[in-house]
Amino acid sequence: MKTLLLLLVACTPKNPAAPEAATPAEAQAPDRVLDTVSPDVWGDYGLDLTTGNPDVHPGDDFFMHVNGGWYDTFELPADRSRYGSFDLLAEKSEQRVRWVIEDLAAEKPSVDTPPGKVAAVYNAYMDTEAIEAAGLAPAQPYLDKIAAIDSREALATVFAEPGFASPIGGWVFVDDKAPDVNIMQWGLGGLGLPDRDYYTNDDESSVALREAYVTMLTALFEAAGDEDAAGLASTVMELETQLAATHWDRALSRNPEITYNKLSRDELLALAGDFPFATMLEVMGIAEEESFLASLVPPTKEELEQAQISDEDAKKLGAGFPGAFALAQEADLDAWKAWLRVHFLIDHASTLPKAFDDATFAMYGTALRGQAQQRERWKRAVSATEGTVGEAIGQVYVDRHFPPQAKVEMDTLVANLRKAMALNLDELTWMGPETKVMAHAKLDSFNPKVGYPAEFETYEGMQLGDSALENSIQSSAWGWEDNRSDLDKPVDRDQWFMNPQTVNAYYNPAFNEIVFPAAILDHPFFGLGADPAVNYGAIGGVIGHEMGHGFDDQGAKYDAGGVLKNWWTDEDLAAFQALGDALVAQYDSYCPLDDGETCVNGRLTLGENIGDLGGLSLAYRAYKLSLDGEEDEVIGGLTGDQRFFMSWAQVWRSKYTEKALRSQLVTDPHSPALFRVNGIVRNLDAWYEAFGVTESHALYLPPEERIVIW
Repeated sequence: MKTLLLLLVACTPKNPAAPEAATPAEAQAPDRVLDTVSPDVWGDYGLDLTTGNPDVHPGDDFFMHVNGGWYDTFELPADRSRYGSFDLLAEKSEQRVRWVIEDLAAEKPSVDTPPGKVAAVYNAYMDTEAIEAAGLAPAQPYLDKIAAIDSREALATVFAEPGFASPIGGWVFVDDKAPDVNIMQWGLGGLGLPDRDYYTNDDESSVALREAYVTMLTALFEAAGDEDAAGLASTVMELETQLAATHWDRALSRNPEITYNKLSRDELLALAGDFPFATMLEVMGIAEEESFLASLVPPTKEELEQAQISDEDAKKLGAGFPGAFALAQEADLDAWKAWLRVHFLIDHASTLPKAFDDATFAMYGTALRGQAQQRERWKRAVSATEGTVGEAIGQVYVDRHFPPQAKVEMDTLVANLRKAMALNLDELTWMGPETKVMAHAKLDSFNPKVGYPAEFETYEGMQLGDSALENSIQSSAWGWEDNRSDLDKPVDRDQWFMNPQTVNAYYNPAFNEIVFPAAILDHPFFGLGADPAVNYGAIGGVIGHEMGHGFDDQGAKYDAGGVLKNWWTDEDLAAFQALGDALVAQYDSYCPLDDGETCVNGRLTLGENIGDLGGLSLAYRAYKLSLDGEEDEVIGGLTGDQRFFMSWAQVWRSKYTEKALRSQLVTDPHSPALFRVNGIVRNLDAWYEAFGVTESHALYLPPEERIVIW
């Protein structure tokens, strides 16, 4: 689904299950003590002043000034490839969720109830003795179905069924140009490596990952008892290399102007050529649909020009759907069967015997991310259960851990952020009055959601039992039917796409909404009654970030009603793009690896960088508005402005393995944490004033080079 991840704040939906005051499970059971890798300590007013390095001047490296003491001494645990403030908060949520699950399971509820489904998924996943004893028996009916494929029709049938991999995937979501209508949408997948470029790049890291991937494929075929495991692995790698050539450059794939392609049923089937795509539609229960969206359809020359895609960038577009369909039709059937077989083992490895789980971890944990040790089984069981019946857990989580007062304070924060953005819009010198009217309309129509949905999912009809593998497949089947049923319903703007216990936030351009789950509203992001400067620098910056996604390089292509539509004058759009290009150039110059040779992709990360830059600027102004004309208080020798910026830096306190950092630079639209701090503050005048930064300092930018967008 095409949502942009961000941070958000807002409304108070009614929830009859929510109590007047939440009582933490730790208080209910004193033996339950949160245990985090890094101390969960935030001082008297929300800042941990023991983790900085005062020997580093803020103007030389603000990230290290605030976090350097922690960064230089913290050792990543063997089961982590990265760790930071987000991860600490996620640890707290994870442990609280475990206690919720254990309490629900202890009551031995019927599997027909939401608590019973939670218990069934968790208990089956944790029963490794049963998983080991069963061997491949639970998987055999599915593997046999793959083995029986004897035609393209049979291949298309398996591609379409839940539980199996497919190079062509579909889902139901709103039409970007008619956001009151649900429509079937299609995208490309099928790659076992994280990005298409890993299949062709000749740098040392890519070559090593390809070797590790083939090693994993070989190990999985061997564990499944296949003869010539190495030969099968080579076949799959060759097929995926061809499939990778159909995928597009990640930065270009973010652009809805070239990924929005509305096709009739006949046009879609024509795109599929000789491949029996109609069979997939039939099996998926959507054969009667008349309209579809398909993302990676090669654009015409006129479409490229309209989207301002250069000839050089156009070369980064792969063959897209026509190429993928041709490959599905023309590649050797046995190659596809080998691909389906091994991807079934990859996708379900954690619910299969240890040999399969170990092989996939060696690739995706150690080789890709530098993680030396697998996470404890209970932690993975929590993730699996949340992924299956997360809202059933979330309802109890909210009862215990999200007091109503948190919503009240968030409402105030959000309101001040909106005021700040309205003022900023009025003062923009690069935007004309006509476009400002439209921008204000979009801001006014923002819908913030805070904490939890108005109604929690009951998962009625999901068939679960004591087989971890079968639970996973039944969850996929239920999820698809639930999603498919949206085709026959009005668009539900009350639905959430994250669980309340998720530590994250997002902006959804089609709904023009910002969404903040309950679990992110805790230290170090937010504290009830905490110093306002700290709250505005942390969660305020996150709220502003999510609001900024509505006005980033892609979000700004959607109007107040969530319609993909140009609402800009030509002159203002050109000015906006020029500012974005300048920010791209800044981030392209941040090169953390290989002596400056391996850098941030400023184009890929542009949306998130605009979100950070605009978000922190808005949060700062909102903080000033909250003071209502009063001077900010000096606390612990720090001014309010200093505490504000330090809070932002504290939120992004993080450490990575080198492999995880390399992977992030290639695949993640978010910049590494170091640059989410240093790359942003150096553009804000108030930061210079707060810390006495001058042209003698490393982060100094002349005023004319500081970028102000929102």
